[in-house]
Amino acid sequence: MRTFIFDIVCSLALFSGIAAFAPPSGSVGRTSLQSSSALSAAGGVVITGSAGGVGFAYAGEFMDRGYDVVICDVKDCSAAASALESRHPNGKVYHTKCDVGNADSVAKLGDFAKENLGTINYWINNAGINGGRRDFRDVPIDQVELVVKVNLIGTLYCTKVAMDIMGEQAGVTGHIFNTVGSGVKGGGTPGYACYGVTKRGLPQLTATLVKELDEGVQGYDKKKTAGTIQVHSLSPGMVFTKLLLDNSTPELRKFPFGVLAAQPEEVAADLVPKILATSQNGGSVEFLTTDRILTKFFQRFVLQQKSEYIDDDGNVIKTPGAQYDELGVRQLY
Repeated sequence: MRTFIFDIVCSLALFSGIAAFAPPSGSVGRTSLQSSSALSAAGGVVITGSAGGVGFAYAGEFMDRGYDVVICDVKDCSAAASALESRHPNGKVYHTKCDVGNADSVAKLGDFAKENLGTINYWINNAGINGGRRDFRDVPIDQVELVVKVNLIGTLYCTKVAMDIMGEQAGVTGHIFNTVGSGVKGGGTPGYACYGVTKRGLPQLTATLVKELDEGVQGYDKKKTAGTIQVHSLSPGMVFTKLLLDNSTPELRKFPFGVLAAQPEEVAADLVPKILATSQNGGSVEFLTTDRILTKFFQRFVLQQKSEYIDDDGNVIKTPGAQYDELGVRQLY
């Protein structure tokens, strides 16, 4: 059984972008806890791709802690903002539309955030799409372009705008979190070639920016800014959202989804405190830690506990009173 579990954990590290038994390169010792008073200090947060899913849940967690939040998505966010405002009165929420794959749209997002938040303490690059699960040869070229624009170019655009803003915030440390996913560790992501390659590039981007911020670029004067900028990695693991369930099969839903995937609220409740506790450049924050993975495997394969979200036939278990879409994704508002 131990060998079986070990083999599965190692293989899933490639599938889900989680750290199996070793932290990502360069992340050792880079995450430390700040004082409780620092963690409770209010500020401003920008979250892309936050009209639903884990981005929406992140917003609620930040607002509960007194932070004001800008949510944005390629679709209208007004209903999401209304839900957040009614449920989380400790913080304010501002909403706007943004296509992260469009440079002008991202620039406008930056202006909107500065105008409404004043100071941006955290910028979460959460927006992402998988492009559907299929053989790469069957993926339309416009879908290839869209996945790359949203996941990779969008992260570059947003990071650039966030760094420019944060560099002007005198005496403030601004944190940018880039969301990783399947493909981040290398290896194959069959059915998700476009998604995997875009996520594979994000650790390289983050590591490069950490080096530039800490050491500068050889042959050039090290840039000095009024504000401090830090860039980190964020791994929510498997979350029951459209991104996960779209084009999924009963087999995938039974395993690994039924064993390792979690609801957006659970992931956000775990990750936001970790985000706020990250104080050194190049931090790595993840939901599916080694301890959590082993615990979930022990519960499922040793204790024989069944999933509360997926039944034995690979169908989504629907909570009475909750609303679900055609994929089985629970509506958050």
